[in-house]
Amino acid sequence: MTSTNDLAIKIKASEVSVYYDDKQALKSVSIDIPENTVTAFIGPSGCGKSTFLRCFNRMNDVIPSARVEGKIEMGGVNINADDIDPVLLRAQIGMVFQKPNPFPKSIYDNVAYGPRIHGLASNKTDLDGIVEGSLKKAGLWNEVSDRLMDKATGLSGGQQQRLCIARAIAVSPTVLLMDEPCSALDPIATAVIEDLIEELRERFSIIIVTHSMQQAARVSQKTAYFHLGSLIEHDETKKIFTNPEHEQTEAYISGKIG
Repeated sequence: MTSTNDLAIKIKASEVSVYYDDKQALKSVSIDIPENTVTAFIGPSGCGKSTFLRCFNRMNDVIPSARVEGKIEMGGVNINADDIDPVLLRAQIGMVFQKPNPFPKSIYDNVAYGPRIHGLASNKTDLDGIVEGSLKKAGLWNEVSDRLMDKATGLSGGQQQRLCIARAIAVSPTVLLMDEPCSALDPIATAVIEDLIEELRERFSIIIVTHSMQQAARVSQKTAYFHLGSLIEHDETKKIFTNPEHEQTEAYISGKIG
């Protein structure tokens, strides 16, 4: 089996800091995100893991008090540069949020929305193909293929979250960000999403923020532990959970701090 250390680097973050007004939420974090790998960000509430996740698709831009310093490179390009259009960036770096948030539209229109605004389909047949392909990749096609025009809000929570994954991948991103994607779901729906994440990593680099250490251990190949805005340790998931280098990491993993 190929070690994740041998994989190409998809995203390189160098000395990234985030401030909200005068409060520093993230302190000079540097990390390499490998291709076709699930990287889990773990740590106690308020440790900076979701703040850092939002740096990768510039979601902090929409917070007036936020200021981001440092470099995040993808394909050799600094995504924080002034000439980078965040809208186009978000087509390359998809995001799935904590709570399923389908648009109040049909299942079909939820998935077709991104390809339409980005002009990815030249006709209805192309668009139909993108919608079907995305729903298949998200493991939802067989459950909804006969009711694509039904309201998306009528789906179960787990189905809605898979629809949001289909919507994110419909614009052909290369990176998927997931901010606690299972925290609002029951255990059965969570298991389905976790299986899906394992399949999706063949096509995407995935970064997942999770409060569940068990989930991080199950789905990720790399794990990064954050505490009070600092990256304490980043390594192979198995090593983080069985033989961490830092006492702080060990204390969190063993439940002494949290």
